[in-house]
Amino acid sequence: PSEEIITLVWSFVVSIYSIGGLLGSLSAGYLSVRFGRKKAMLFTNIPALLSATLMGLSRLCGSFEMIIAGRLFSGVCGGKLAFLPMVLNSLALNIHLMYVGECAPRKLRGLIAITASTATAIGKFVGFALGLREVLGVDALWPILMAVNALPALVQLLTLPFFPDSPRYLLIDKKDKEGCIKAVKQLWGDGDHMAEIDDMMAEQEAIRGEKAKSVCDLFRDKAVRWQLITLFLVSSCMQFIGVNVV
Repeated sequence: PSEEIITLVWSFVVSIYSIGGLLGSLSAGYLSVRFGRKKAMLFTNIPALLSATLMGLSRLCGSFEMIIAGRLFSGVCGGKLAFLPMVLNSLALNIHLMYVGECAPRKLRGLIAITASTATAIGKFVGFALGLREVLGVDALWPILMAVNALPALVQLLTLPFFPDSPRYLLIDKKDKEGCIKAVKQLWGDGDHMAEIDDMMAEQEAIRGEKAKSVCDLFRDKAVRWQLITLFLVSSCMQFIGVNVV
């Protein structure tokens, strides 16, 4: 193929990750409510393992199309090791933030939620380090490099089933108070946690009968207008401060 076609193909390889991220982020809300936070997180391992398989076998099959498809699926699941900067919060990251935020006690919630950013930074660093010529960034080993993101997915697939689902999801979405109390005790240990359970029950009463808001409803709701603008500006500026380059 000509040099222009090769450039076009590589542009596809790089940019299609963002398309996958868009698809993943749009489906995160539905999956987290329909199947629960834990099951939805387990579901994200399917595109992660599929992407690793496609990219890892692409050279053996002589197919650059498999790399493009693998990058798409990697974008959907969020890419456990981000070899290129994550442009969009995708499926795994959105559901992960919901799960850890709802599983953490109130006094630790902010600290626990920020671990997602820490893990993303570590993933980028590990991806960069593995891509060095002295490690896996050589002609004979790059398929292994592209398949490395299967390892964190397998770890999560094997360990997450032993954790309970989100107490908030169990109480508010499933109406399972006993399951919520059991999950709280498993996560936070024995003790008096009724104050936080009462807060969740008050939230359940406050939203009783209300329909879930769509994206359009969110933009039209004046009550959250300034919060939405603030989050939009912060998230947008993060893409311009050079952190991905660093």
